[in-house]
Amino acid sequence: MSRRMIIAALAVLVVAGGAAAWFFLSKPALPKGFAGGNGRLEATQYYISTKYPGRIKDVLFDEGATVEAGQVVARMDTTALEAQLREAEAQIKSAQDGRNVAEAQVAVKQAAFNYAQKQDARSRELVAKGAVSQQESEIDHARMLASRAELDGAKVQVTQTLSAIDAAKAAADRLRSEIQDAVLVSPIRARIETRLAQPGEVLGAGGRVFSIDDLSDVYMYVYLPSEVTGKIPLGSDARVVLDAAPQYPIRTYVSFVSPMAQFTPKTVETAEERHNLTFRVKLQLDKARLREWEPLVKVGLPGMGYVRWNTGLTWPANLQSQAAAPANLWQPTGAGVAER
Repeated sequence: MSRRMIIAALAVLVVAGGAAAWFFLSKPALPKGFAGGNGRLEATQYYISTKYPGRIKDVLFDEGATVEAGQVVARMDTTALEAQLREAEAQIKSAQDGRNVAEAQVAVKQAAFNYAQKQDARSRELVAKGAVSQQESEIDHARMLASRAELDGAKVQVTQTLSAIDAAKAAADRLRSEIQDAVLVSPIRARIETRLAQPGEVLGAGGRVFSIDDLSDVYMYVYLPSEVTGKIPLGSDARVVLDAAPQYPIRTYVSFVSPMAQFTPKTVETAEERHNLTFRVKLQLDKARLREWEPLVKVGLPGMGYVRWNTGLTWPANLQSQAAAPANLWQPTGAGVAER
């Protein structure tokens, strides 16, 4: 046998040995009754957006910062709105002054009407006694009617001033609401994923300033074969093991199993490929304990998800969940970042 043939045979043995080792070692070390799949950590995403168009004045946080519910994260420029508010408040004052004048006019017209009414009554009595002519009585009656009309007109003026006050107050309330909405706050405790705008930028209504990840709704999707998913009830115990911290399995539960299956590859739908049918399974981190594991919550981190479909089995030692993540694993992203 030539030297070249010997080298070729050794190369074949090395390749075959490596392939065999990869085949056996790459299999998940899971006992029967468990299933696992690759996935990435995900969280429900929200956008913090402007309600009205305007220019951004301040952006208070950077990407990766953790913010609390109700915490101010950005401010819009409200110079024009504040000027309009001052104008609306001046209109309120002017309308209130107009109301005072109108009410004073009502008092004057009321007094004039009371006098004219009494004069008309006296004239009617004197006509019967012959002391006053019928023509003079009719004149007094006409004066009474005119005085009553003037009184009604003054009362209408009061009503109009009240409407003007209400309109000015409504305009002021609207402007105060817009000024309040110009202060952007986080609706939930979250981590800022992307900073989408910078100070000085002009945004339209609904312009996005941040995308944030809900730190109370974290999960991982894994794809499991149909013969496994058919045995998994909702609420089943599960585990998530992140590549960044493989020594700390996180306890989760099955919160969703997709009703729709897919083939792998998706373009193959023959009967021979039905063993590749998979379902998407959602492994939800427990919201009550999620705060303890928050240092590990990094959206996009790869890892493995494991499901126990045989409830009579005990989890392997390497998948036993920890009471909590160690405090010194790493600092939460955004630690020390405060509002400026």
